[in-house]
Amino acid sequence: MSTIGTRPPTVDEYIKYQYHHRARIAIKPGITGMWQVSGRSEITDFEEIVRLDTEYITNWSIALDWKILFKTVIITLTGKGAM
Repeated sequence: MSTIGTRPPTVDEYIKYQYHHRARIAIKPGITGMWQVSGRSEITDFEEIVRLDTEYITNWSIALDWKILFKTVIITLTGKGAM
């Protein structure tokens, strides 16, 4: 597992994946990622989660990782997006 990446799918989720969903597993899963800093529980549409994850994979950079880490700290402290 990585610090930043996609949320790892459960076996039940993976079985239901369509072909384009599998792009999410192109990288190591992470503790935090684009989905977590973009709304967490406020995002309920799986296609939106896939879009955020593939956007991260496509646009990966060290700067993006630092941005996600910074946002993770802020969101954790404020509780934004938590249920």
